[in-house]
Amino acid sequence: MNKILDRKMLKDKLEILRKEGKKIAFTNGCFDILHVGHVRYLKEAKKTADALILALNSDASVRSIKGEKRPLVSEQERAEVLAALECI
Repeated sequence: MNKILDRKMLKDKLEILRKEGKKIAFTNGCFDILHVGHVRYLKEAKKTADALILALNSDASVRSIKGEKRPLVSEQERAEVLAALECI
């Protein structure tokens, strides 16, 4: 199952989850330098719902928040690492 979804795919997935009566949690962030605090946070967030939806800040967004030298890890690579987590 691909966990990296575009807006249309996410909309369809959310519709299915809602029809199934699933509880949905949402979070977002940069996750540029993934660390144990992030993982613990995401695991706890997942405990609150049947599905955890994570919106990932774009490279441009990270740059505007954290400065010109960021992100250290590209948006696509951050998405891939996060998608590998069981709790997402």
